[in-house]
Amino acid sequence: MAPTSADHSAPSIWRPLRTAAFRNLLIADIISDVGTFMQTVGAAWLMVSLSAGPMYVALTQTASALPFFVFALPAGAIGDIVDRRKLILFTETWMLLVALLLAGLTLAGLMSPVMLLILTFALSAGDAFESPTWRAVLPELVPKKDLTAAAALNGIEFNFARAIGPALAGVLIAAAGVGTAFLVNAASFLGVFVVIARWKRNVRKRTAPAETLTGAMVAGLRYVRYSPEIRAIIFRSGCVMFFASALLALLPSVAHSVKDSPVVYGLLLGCFGLGAVLGALLLQPARARLSTEVVVSGGIVIFSLTTAAAGSLHALPALSMAMLMGGAAWIVFISLFNVLILNLTPDWVRARVLAVSMLVFQGAVAAGSAAWGGLAGRVGIHNALLWGGVGTMATAVLGLFLKLPNFNTDVTPWIPWPMPRIVNGGAAADIDVEDAGPILVTIEYEVIAEKTSEFLDAMHRFARIRRRDGASSWGVFRDLEAENRYLETFKVDSWAEHLRQHERLTQADREIEERVLIYTRSQPKVRHLVSAK
Repeated sequence: MAPTSADHSAPSIWRPLRTAAFRNLLIADIISDVGTFMQTVGAAWLMVSLSAGPMYVALTQTASALPFFVFALPAGAIGDIVDRRKLILFTETWMLLVALLLAGLTLAGLMSPVMLLILTFALSAGDAFESPTWRAVLPELVPKKDLTAAAALNGIEFNFARAIGPALAGVLIAAAGVGTAFLVNAASFLGVFVVIARWKRNVRKRTAPAETLTGAMVAGLRYVRYSPEIRAIIFRSGCVMFFASALLALLPSVAHSVKDSPVVYGLLLGCFGLGAVLGALLLQPARARLSTEVVVSGGIVIFSLTTAAAGSLHALPALSMAMLMGGAAWIVFISLFNVLILNLTPDWVRARVLAVSMLVFQGAVAAGSAAWGGLAGRVGIHNALLWGGVGTMATAVLGLFLKLPNFNTDVTPWIPWPMPRIVNGGAAADIDVEDAGPILVTIEYEVIAEKTSEFLDAMHRFARIRRRDGASSWGVFRDLEAENRYLETFKVDSWAEHLRQHERLTQADREIEERVLIYTRSQPKVRHLVSAK
């Protein structure tokens, strides 16, 4: 697909707030994220207060990040095969109970370093299971035309919480102790719980059998594998994040080189967060005048220049201005990458694709942070940031080969064929969906003689859709005994999976299938063959 052109009707960034469900959830999410940042600061401070060694202090971050690697794929699968509203309510309840236990043990003086790591992991596990589903419900809360604005508002909310959460935690911990900060975090979950509990979600009824967890995970990975546009976005975001992680990974060292004070680091982080808020406000006007490719590449280039300059700036005002620009550029390309994934992914697999995207994103940040930290130890912070900036700028060149797809892709369901049934002795009856399989589907086409080449080209384009939606193998064959007769074949692992295939076609696939049919003389003949065990 060609990159989207400038959208001169881009809506105001504030328009999603007209939707009550989104507005209420955004307000509740601000409170929840402030509590989360307070908990993060409190956990780090408590670990130090318990006289734990540097290893335990470092493991606090590991306990927070590890669940996102371990649970990403199953979390995405669960988010697609169960009611998303109920899943969010469950994870919010889980995190509330863990936060209360964390606060209770701390206030009672019973906390130990090992117990703190276990409870930090448990709290983060709830967040890891919720994250793909949380992002997947955004298209259900606002119209498609407001998705970019809604994503930008989410970015503003998160960075606002990141700016004030640690500051509030410091004040509260100094005044009332870490346990009180943990209690505030527990209370912060209540707002989200109430809003989600009151949300009247429209659940699309499915006629095909429900997926198993393992099958859902395989289907999600298969969907990404056979979706070139999604693969391009995930690959580009991973490349960008590997190099862009240099700035945030080395920022504490940059702040220390200016002045040995945590206040300086906090100030630079605050400037980065404020810049992200400003960038989110500028995103919609930029998209109204420029193409998505230009906006994303521009954000990447600005961030690369900020990264390269950060190692050379030693005056706090100049560094603060650089962080302001870096934060603005950061939110631009992060938001648009996320919105493109949401736009290109149908509802049935959305949480799984977001989970794969999150896995690549987190992996790139983790690997990049370690790589740039190691490089800084060898060549110095200045040179490491310089090379990080050069690498980030180089990723903008990927836009020449992996162009961003159209924002207007229609992924609403399109079901052109009725659900297949099997005939036994003249009586229609469904076969056993649990045991039947593998299934071989054959489709016979009578092709217009002079259109054979065009037909085959269209068929090979359609092959990707067959594989993406469930086919384990695919082929097209010419009948040697009948001129211009062609047979498409594909195999599916089970009858249940083939039934689900019928619900996975989208309106965007319609043009490709119709292109196949215009080169044929009559309606194709479809046959279903089940393995003779």
